[in-house]
Amino acid sequence: MVLLGTIVNGICIILGSVLGKLLNRIPEGIKHTVMQGISLAVIILGIQMGLKSEQFLIVIFSLVFGAIIGEYLALDDRLNNLGNWIEEKVGKNSEGTVAKGFVTGTLIFVIGAMAIIGALDSGLRQDHGVLYTKSIIDGFTSLILATTLGIGVIFSAIPVMLYQGSIALFATQIEKWVPQVLMDSFIVEMTATGGIMILAIGLNLLGLTKIKVANFLPSILVTALLVVIIYFWADMIHFVQAIR
Repeated sequence: MVLLGTIVNGICIILGSVLGKLLNRIPEGIKHTVMQGISLAVIILGIQMGLKSEQFLIVIFSLVFGAIIGEYLALDDRLNNLGNWIEEKVGKNSEGTVAKGFVTGTLIFVIGAMAIIGALDSGLRQDHGVLYTKSIIDGFTSLILATTLGIGVIFSAIPVMLYQGSIALFATQIEKWVPQVLMDSFIVEMTATGGIMILAIGLNLLGLTKIKVANFLPSILVTALLVVIIYFWADMIHFVQAIR
């Protein structure tokens, strides 16, 4: 079943959010310290991912042009507006707004190599191991987030399932027309680009910055485009050299 890993991931986020809401009587000091610990772990994860790039210029250009597109489309505002719309439907949460929980959860669970690599594994090889691991991490993270940011975190399961499910379904056809070398290069550079966004999320969670991370999401698409251009440019150069 191609979507099994994605479904398990969504269920873990939902269960973690519900448990987190039920355990909202945890002392504020504990919740605050635990959230700081998660934030630091997210920062380290982002740094590790960011250092994996083999062509860092791709990462830089991806972030620059991705930010321009994101700002033009006002993705962060649109994502927050979606959260606010959900908040109007279900009401405000005394522990935190639904919008903040939804946006934070969505950004944490969607951005990153595990989401794409896991979904690709599910689609290409019917191997859900990566997504199962991600599900456990997301489940614990959503539990902690829900105790501090409220039940809005539960709604982040929807974009996670749509995002990963779409990639998994797409991956069932990808081997027919995307060379493995090209796919490997994209995953490496996408990991680094996503890692910098993960780092920004960690800094936001610590309250050190207010970076509109959602506006950088188009950077992933820009990364894919740049990797494809470089791949075929290199092929063209090799072809020209071969016929001389």
